Amino acid sequence: MSATVQNQTDLSNIQLSDPATLIDPWETYRRLRDEAPVFRAKDLGLTIVTRYDLIMEVIKDPETYSNASPFVGEVQIQGLLAAPPEIQKELMALQVDRQPPANTLLTADPPVHTRYRSQVSGLFSAGRVKKMQPYVDEIVGEAIDDFIDEDGPVDFAERFAFPVPLRIIADRLGVPPEDREFFGAAATAMASLLRMKTPAPDEMVRQSMQNKELEQYMIALVEKRRSDPKDDLCSALGAARLEDEDRAFNASEIWSILGQFLVAGHETTTSTFGFAMELLCRNPGIQDQIRGDEKLIRTFVEEALRLEAPVQGLPRLVTRDTELAGVPLEKGETLMLRYGAGNRDERQFPNPDEIDLDRPHPGAHLSFGSGTHHCPGAPLSRQELNRGILAILDRMENFRLSSSHPAPKPEPSLILRNLPELWIEFDRRKQA
Repeated sequence: MSATVQNQTDLSNIQLSDPATLIDPWETYRRLRDEAPVFRAKDLGLTIVTRYDLIMEVIKDPETYSNASPFVGEVQIQGLLAAPPEIQKELMALQVDRQPPANTLLTADPPVHTRYRSQVSGLFSAGRVKKMQPYVDEIVGEAIDDFIDEDGPVDFAERFAFPVPLRIIADRLGVPPEDREFFGAAATAMASLLRMKTPAPDEMVRQSMQNKELEQYMIALVEKRRSDPKDDLCSALGAARLEDEDRAFNASEIWSILGQFLVAGHETTTSTFGFAMELLCRNPGIQDQIRGDEKLIRTFVEEALRLEAPVQGLPRLVTRDTELAGVPLEKGETLMLRYGAGNRDERQFPNPDEIDLDRPHPGAHLSFGSGTHHCPGAPLSRQELNRGILAILDRMENFRLSSSHPAPKPEPSLILRNLPELWIEFDRRKQA
């Protein structure tokens, strides 16, 4: 019997659904990597994969480990069934006229994935993103202007980390300024579905209503752009065609792709802005070290992405009986690839819990996925993060956590990781 199989019993006390573990998972991840890198988590009904090389093995074999996992939908159905009968009735009524699910990018395998990926990959090309730099700098500057002269602590999450990526993805999609407030609230509610925790009944109804409204709004915006195209992503989706079927994207496909753009283009960048600022506060020597040095800032951003993966994990569906690291897997099982654990695997990253500004290949982390499912929006996210950190350090210094507020604490979430609040203090720099 392999050590991996034998140690399943020794680690039976591990509860990955425990909020305390979700908030601070690093020691649990280390134990699993070392003792049971393929671990059956009975509390979740999932098989957890934590070692970098094994995660990569799964990613490279979509025929055996499919992206078309029903896990997220099943969790949402469980939440629905657990709600009081009157809430269930309201939620079911809100499903009328909703678009049926469509597997397009994140939840599709080649060759289906390839058909859609080929239509959207150019939207975030290096050349297109580079042309956006003056615009990104402008949005970043406006956000800093909004709080830099205030006295007292500032909630960096609310004043910068959240609004900057939201404004940029809204503008890139083509959302008019007058609709930004609605868009922001609805996009946040949609991302909450990926936190894998059941909200209060009234909140379930509110989120479901906002999600439906956002779906209808975005589909209508794409339809409008088909007859009145602009230089935005909704226009590009409206013009895209599946050549093998000689047709445009249907409403289900449009909503599937846009939903993924929203989460990838907003929540993940917001998360990394927050954790990057926390790292600067907890490692003050780095602030002066990287200030004004774009190369070191890029490395710092990659280290922030690695240390605090905004997407901690995603599911895969086992399509045939097989084994991984000596653990037998049955067709129909669901794996959960823990990118957050792989990013701190000392087999891949020496001194994995430390910021290393000299780390070779700093972008080898899993925070944007890998292979065919590497996030197409990664160039834009990196640009926002790099330009944002550059501007913040240029205009402010001596960042520190606020002593008059509780220490920042991540929200307990199985998939998305973020800091709901981050109260900081700083000093304004004297500009030359």
